[in-house]
Amino acid sequence: MQYFFLEPEVAGELGEDTVIDPTVHPPRVDKLHYKFSGWQGDAVLESFPCVIATQAASDALLQNGVTGVQFVEVEVSASDEFRDLYPNRELPPFRWLKISGEPGKHDFGIAGDLRLVVSEKVLGILRSFGLEHALTEPFA
Repeated sequence: MQYFFLEPEVAGELGEDTVIDPTVHPPRVDKLHYKFSGWQGDAVLESFPCVIATQAASDALLQNGVTGVQFVEVEVSASDEFRDLYPNRELPPFRWLKISGEPGKHDFGIAGDLRLVVSEKVLGILRSFGLEHALTEPFA
């Protein structure tokens, strides 16, 4: 099976309700609040060190039995900038993808340079939900 680096769209930042320990690297996040400032519609988004996915994409990943990830509740909100840009857009439900797998072995992993690594299976699932603004390259 092939594996890929996946660099998702950054559509926001860690919100004020995030509980984070910045004394370790990468920072450890115990509670995630993702605050949107924009969004081009991709199903997977990031704000270092966290990755989120739409509920629909998360459900498909779960149904396909992917490894190396836990699906955890995330608080999402929209900034004033987001509301100005998209006054009529409602955010769908999202899930936090807590990555715990080994890159190149599990479907989800974090490489030594802290980039997300996903299997070909995961990439195919995510592309079916929209992944036009993410960068991908082979993981060697």
